[in-house]
Parts: sequence; C-alpha cells; structure tokens
Amino acid sequence: MKDYLANNVRNVVVLGHSGSGKTAVIEACMYFTKLISKFGKNHDGTSFLDFDPEEGKRGTSCYAHLAPVEWKDRKINFIDTPGYMDYAGEEETGLYVGDNALIVVNGKEGVEPGTERAWKKASLKQKLPTIFFVNKMDDENADFDKVLSELREKFGNSVIPFEMPIMKDGKNIGSVNILRKKAWYHDNRTQAQPVPEELADKVEEYYGEIAEAIAMTDDDLLEKFSNGEEFDEHELAKGLRIGVRSGDIRPVYSGSAVQQTGIERLMDLITEYFPSYAEKGHIDANSQRGGTIAMETNEQEALSAFVFKTVIDPFVGRISYIKVMSGVLNSDSEVYNSTRDVTEKIGQIYAVNGKYQIGLGKLFTGDIGAVTKLSSTRTNDTLCTRSRVVSYDGIEYPQPMLGYAIWPKTKADEDKMSVGIRNMEQEDPTIRLVNNEETHEQVLYGLGDQHISLICAKLKSKYKVDVSLTTPTIQYRETITATAEAQGRYKKQNGGAGMFGDVWIKFEPTDSEDMVFAEDVFGGAVPKQFFPPVEQGLRECMQKGVLAGYKVVGVKATLYDGSYHPVDSKEAAFKEAARLAYNAGMPKAKPVLLEPIGEITITAPEEYTGTLIGDLTKRRGSILDVGSNDDGDQVINGEVPLREVQMYANELRSMTQGRGTYVLAFDRYEPAPQEVADEVIAQAKAKAAK
Repeated sequence: MKDYLANNVRNVVVLGHSGSGKTAVIEACMYFTKLISKFGKNHDGTSFLDFDPEEGKRGTSCYAHLAPVEWKDRKINFIDTPGYMDYAGEEETGLYVGDNALIVVNGKEGVEPGTERAWKKASLKQKLPTIFFVNKMDDENADFDKVLSELREKFGNSVIPFEMPIMKDGKNIGSVNILRKKAWYHDNRTQAQPVPEELADKVEEYYGEIAEAIAMTDDDLLEKFSNGEEFDEHELAKGLRIGVRSGDIRPVYSGSAVQQTGIERLMDLITEYFPSYAEKGHIDANSQRGGTIAMETNEQEALSAFVFKTVIDPFVGRISYIKVMSGVLNSDSEVYNSTRDVTEKIGQIYAVNGKYQIGLGKLFTGDIGAVTKLSSTRTNDTLCTRSRVVSYDGIEYPQPMLGYAIWPKTKADEDKMSVGIRNMEQEDPTIRLVNNEETHEQVLYGLGDQHISLICAKLKSKYKVDVSLTTPTIQYRETITATAEAQGRYKKQNGGAGMFGDVWIKFEPTDSEDMVFAEDVFGGAVPKQFFPPVEQGLRECMQKGVLAGYKVVGVKATLYDGSYHPVDSKEAAFKEAARLAYNAGMPKAKPVLLEPIGEITITAPEEYTGTLIGDLTKRRGSILDVGSNDDGDQVINGEVPLREVQMYANELRSMTQGRGTYVLAFDRYEPAPQEVADEVIAQAKAKAAK
C-alpha cells in the first residue's frame, strides 16, 4: 500500500442499524478493488472484517474495524462500526475518527432505530457530511420508494436520491444514476444504457431536486438555475462538493453488497464529493498553557496524533490505533505522550486491514494506522513533539449502567479474572469493574446484556476463566428515629487478672452521615483513657445494624456515665462494654431501613414520554422536569430508588425499541417503605440463618 497525503485520504465511518449490511458493503468495496479474493458472510463466520471468534458466533459486528481501500489514486479508510446498542462505545470510536459518514439502510426494513441513532450522531451532533446507501435491493421484499420516503420524512429534504433501482417482475435488474441520467443493468455492468421510459419522469423529477439543491450552494449557480439554464459537468461537480460538505445535500444511493451492485459508483461518490481531512484547514487542540491552539491539517505542521483504540493481542502485545491529526508520524522515531508526560518509542507503523497489519514507513496527516508496544500509551492519549506540546479532547463514551456481580467459578481463577477484565477495560472504555468493599462483590458494568455476555465469553476464550453472574447487592443503610439510653457492662474473671468495663450510652438521631461520638462524663466515672476504645467499639458496631446488618448512619452516641475497676479495667473491656450498650440501646431507638435513591436522566424520542413517565412512577420514582435536547429528543429528569432500576438498561431498550438511553447516579438515602423494609430484613435473616 502506497503513501497517501492528507488531500487524498477519505475517512468514512460506516453506520446503521444492526443487520443492515454495513460490513458487507465495506467488504464489497474490498472485493471489487481486489483487496480480498473471497466475499465472506457474517452469519457463517467467514466475514473478513468480523474476524473475532465471538463476532462469528454471534453473526454480527461487536467491534470497530478498519478497512483501507485504494480507489482511483485515493485512499478510503472505512471504519466499520457495530449497529447494536450494546456496542455503542465502538460506534463512538468510529464517529471520532471519521470525517464523513456512510449510513447503510436495509432496503426491506427501511428506517430503524439504529438508522435514527446514526443520523443524530453523525449529521446532527458531529456535523459530518453524510451519504445513505440503501442496501439489500436484491431482496424480493425490498422497496426503494418506501425507504426513500421514510428517509425524507425523518431527516428532511436534504436527503436526495442519486441512484434508483430498476425493477422488473418484483426483481431488481439494474439501476439508474440520476446525475448522469444513465442506466446500468446487472447482466451488462460495464455499458451504460438509456433510462427506461417508465422511469424517465421520475428521474427528471429527482434531477430537478439535485439541480435546485446545487443552485442553493453558490450565487452564480443560483442565477443560472433561475434563468432555466442547464449546469455543465464542472458546475454540477462544484455544487455537489459544496452541498455534500455543508450537509445541504445528502445523497441516497442504492444497490446490493452481496450482488456487488452500486458499489463502484458509491466509491466514486465518496472519493469525488466527500471532503478530505486536509480540507478542514486546521483543527483545534488544547495547548500546554491552557486554551486552544489551531493545528494545520497538513504534512508541514508539527506532528500530533490521537490514539483512538487499543487492542491487547496475546502474541503482539498492546496495539495502539492512531489517527495523525497533523504532520507526519515516522517509523523508528520518538514521540511525546502529552497526556501522560512520557516519551514513547515508535517502532514499525502499520496500516490495519481487518486482522492484518501492513508495514508502512510513514503515516501522513489524516491517515489512520497502528503501532505496537507503546508501554504507557492508552486510548484517548495524544502523541506529539516536545517542541510543540498539544493534546486533544478524548472520545466521550456512553456510561455503562447495567451491573452484575461477577464471580470466578474457582478461587484459583480470581486473579486471572481481574487481569482479563482490566485488559478488556483498556480495549473497551465502556467496561467498568468496581470492587465493592462493603458488599465484598466485584461488580462488572456494561451497556447491556449482550455486552456483558461478550465480556464473559472473552474471559473464557481468551483468558481461560469461567465466571458466574448474580444481581449486585443493594447497599442499604440503617438509622434511628428516636433517642434511647442503654448500659453496657462487661465483667469477666478467670482466676487471674479480670476484665471489667461499664458504660452508659445515649443514642440519638443526627444529620451526620458518619457516627458522631461525644462524651459527657462527670467525676471520673469513666477515665479518659477509656474514651477511645469506647468510640472504636461503637464505630465497629455501626458497620452492622440491628435490623438487617447494613451500615448505620445518622447516629450521635454520647458516653455519659459508667464505672471502672482500678485493676481489672482495660481498653478491651470498655470496647466490649460499648458493643453491649449498642446491642441493648439501638433496638429501643426505633431503627429504620434506608434505601438508596438515584438521580436519573432519560433521553428518548417524544412519542415514548408518556410511557416512560408512567413506568418511572410505577417504580416509585418522581419526575423533576421534562425538557428537550438539541436533537429533538425528550429529556426526563427524575429520582428513583436504585432497587427499582437494577435491570433498567434492558427494560428501557424494550420500551423505546432501542431508542432510549439513561444515566443514573446515587444521590441520597431515604427511609424505605415498610413493605420494602420487611422484605429486605427477611432476606437478611434468611441469609444469616444459612
């Protein structure tokens, strides 16, 4: 693979609903350009890009993959992304690296939740120039007109058809390129034919829409259009480049990846009308002194590169995927990691093609590749020169909300499990492992059940660890609602020196999260040297409440009286006396169970608002406010007990057909309803009995 400068590179993130054929479209481009010799399939594990064994088993993409395709002296870096929401972190990776977006739509199913999500992220949030490719037109139930109507209804009049299928007896036999006003048939793919008469009027209608959209991009073109003059080839190309780059024109192409139809003209469209990285002119970076600095997007600028993905290979070690933001990255060179303040040695640079690496001498501005064995560098790090230190904002990943307590099936595998998950956390920042010291559980968080299942499967296949999952223990709290006093008197005599401690403690509610200890002893009834062991004994007791064994909060304990023995009184005796006072006094102080309450923010299309508010109310939640965001989605802010939303990631997806997301964070504790408290206490007693 030869070197390509920034103005000849097109970075295209490929998005769409799961099953729309994103990977197949890319592999069709690879097959057409003879980059691969065999066209694989996802469902039978023969896909070139979905090479991970787990992807083969699942029949779908689980990771972002790179596929560089050379076409007409230009390089298209395709970034294939999964369409399923559980792998949304990989989608964010592709969106960060891509300068343009290709959204693949299923010609049979039309606009699906993944299509809408891709549109919002690519076109609305990232402002990427976008092309639609209606795939699977060889399917007997495919309906281009229906899909086009849905695209325009959902995404507006900037969506304009550039290629439409020719149908005969329900079968797709060819396609018409509207811009060229020519037809190509599958049985004669190299020779252009006249447009079929039955499609002539529709082609003219769509051509008129293209011409009008082009006219709006330039004053001279608008004047010519207003005068009823035809655009020449140069003017068409000029207007299209401007319109696609600005987002005023979003072409729709059609074809079949499996049948290799529409692929050649799709690559023509990408290379001719999508902007190169160089056309950005400059990109904002964070300077060492604060503020931003404009880095020119060309090879003459100082080197800066962004690490957007990490893979830990059992044979190669750590592989860092890199996009060169400015300058040139050379093999056998030194770079400065400004994120971690370390120098790294660059060895061989590679172009990545699926699971294969192709050695390169250099990587130029805008291009994408990989380096191996960077000791300190991680995903979201910036590499640059020490003479011009800059850094780039990192990828914003979705927060993992679905948690399971994870257990190795054998004690010997505990360390291997932790190592495996920590490695996977480096590869996938949407994985989070939390060691909960209070519940003695390690809780694995992911984006959904499929995501968690993938992690467990990789633990078994890659790290040889079998695990089991359980629902995490809710961290309840206990407190008191009344004041009570109790004596704790400890006396022990075994023939030698005895043990004696005697205390009176008053327990009362307080606003403090931690226990507040006070002493109000008169006349030396309890010597001062025994105050600390009394406090220590009480604090240890507060770790296990008298109702269900949960940590106690909001209690003030005052030592106000007692007695001692000049010989037998010792610190251990007073610590034990404090424990006896705790056990005697706390049940009399009207203890209650507290449950954790979380702040929840739900984002979903407006049509689901009523359903979501009703569901949250059934979960004992309360609605604080409802608004909207820049994408037009509704944003519901509320509060809800954490026990009611432990599996909410799956349930929300079901209620919104995969269109809803949420973020949940602990806020405070509140008294649990009596029926909840009774259930929790009963479960705790049953567990203790075992």
